[in-house]
Amino acid sequence: MVGLILEARPLPGGVLIIVRGEVDATNAHQLETYIMNNCHPGDHVLLDLGAMPFMDCAGLMVLLRLHDYTQQHGAQLHLASVQRTPMRLLELTCVHWALAIHQQVEQAIAAVAGSRDHLPSDHDGPEPDLQSGVN
Repeated sequence: MVGLILEARPLPGGVLIIVRGEVDATNAHQLETYIMNNCHPGDHVLLDLGAMPFMDCAGLMVLLRLHDYTQQHGAQLHLASVQRTPMRLLELTCVHWALAIHQQVEQAIAAVAGSRDHLPSDHDGPEPDLQSGVN
């Protein structure tokens, strides 16, 4: 088995993690540690899985924990280029319904950029007062 090769690239509003190799019980902790060391609370996390031909339940648990982490911090986990065998695991466990899965990395990058465009910023003016109806 080829070892796990991971690469991080910054994106506006997040990070792209490229995963190469199989993810299983022997190295899932390596994947999780690498991702957590390369993202910050509030970052969208985009995983390029185009070179990950296999993932077992340990890898699935990493994805679920990462999904929870990003959601708790107002961001989202995006999976791109998921190969057939890992996708089958996501489908069999019905996890695919909860995750943002994109066919291409470029689609996921666009989704991350689009989600950042819709977040309120300090420059958008005051938040409306919903109690009184006054802006």
